[in-house]
Amino acid sequence: QVQLVESGGGLVQPGGSLRLSCVASGSIFSINVMAWYRQAPGKQRELVAAITSGGSTNYADSVKGRFTISRDNAKNTVYLQMNSLKPEDTAVYYCNADSTVGLRSYHYWGQGTQVTVSS
Repeated sequence: QVQLVESGGGLVQPGGSLRLSCVASGSIFSINVMAWYRQAPGKQRELVAAITSGGSTNYADSVKGRFTISRDNAKNTVYLQMNSLKPEDTAVYYCNADSTVGLRSYHYWGQGTQVTVSS
């Protein structure tokens, strides 16, 4: 079992910055990949950024150069630094953890944190 708690969302003006945090607890040693997804009303959930246990990262084209994902293994925390925010970044952002135990894969989700970019 893995529990994820997001924080750091809020209201910000276009061009501003926010840093999201996700703290993992439970069976943290089984986690292979942590990621941030987002979902806007009426749209499907999309991958924003992902990071492996080895530190490899992947970003959606829409956020490349603006967002940075990182992790602090000592704190069991993954971050998403969001700069140069745009109105189209408005969404609920979800932390995701992927783990594998034997032949079974598990996916865990946080409750989400709202990010609103508006003037």
